[in-house]
Amino acid sequence: MTENLVCDQIAKRNVNLMEGKYLSFSMDREEYGIGILTVKEIFGMMRITPVPQTPDYVKGVINLRGKVIPVIDLRLRFGMNSSAYTERTCIIVVEIDHDSRALQIGIVVDSVSEVLNIKGSDIEETPEFGTTLNTDYILGMAKTAGCVKILLDIDRVLSASKMELIGKAA
Repeated sequence: MTENLVCDQIAKRNVNLMEGKYLSFSMDREEYGIGILTVKEIFGMMRITPVPQTPDYVKGVINLRGKVIPVIDLRLRFGMNSSAYTERTCIIVVEIDHDSRALQIGIVVDSVSEVLNIKGSDIEETPEFGTTLNTDYILGMAKTAGCVKILLDIDRVLSASKMELIGKAA
C-alpha cells in the first residue's frame, strides 16, 4: 500500500517538473510539443543542401547567417510517410546537448501552432504500450482544449546513435 503511494507521489513530482512553456506543432494531423527553451528559431522552408550517404530523414544542411545547420525531417525520423512541403511547413532550429556540447539542428514539421503554457496537472505520464515499443523520447501527454499533445524530449529524439551522422555533417 505505501509502495503504491510513494510511486504515485514520484509520478506526480515528475509530471510537475514537465510543467512549462511548449512550442506546439503538427505532423500528419497530430499535435506535438517541445520545450520552448530548446527552440532557437522558427522559419519557413528554405533551400536545403543534400548531404550524400545520410539516412532518408536527414534532408541536408542549411546556411543560417553563416552557420551550417543540419536539418532532419521529423516525419521521416518518426517513420511517417513523407509529405510535400507547403507554405505552412517550417524548420524549427533546436539546441540539444550532444556529447556535452550544444548542437543546433533544424527539424522540419508540417506547421507550427502556438506557444502553450502547460500546467503539471494537465500532463499525464506516457502510457505503457508494451515492452517492445520504445517511448523514452516522449516526456508525457498534455491535455489541452479537448485534445492530446505529445510532449517530446527533443534531446532523446535527436540524440540516438543514428544522429552521429548529423553531428559529423555539421
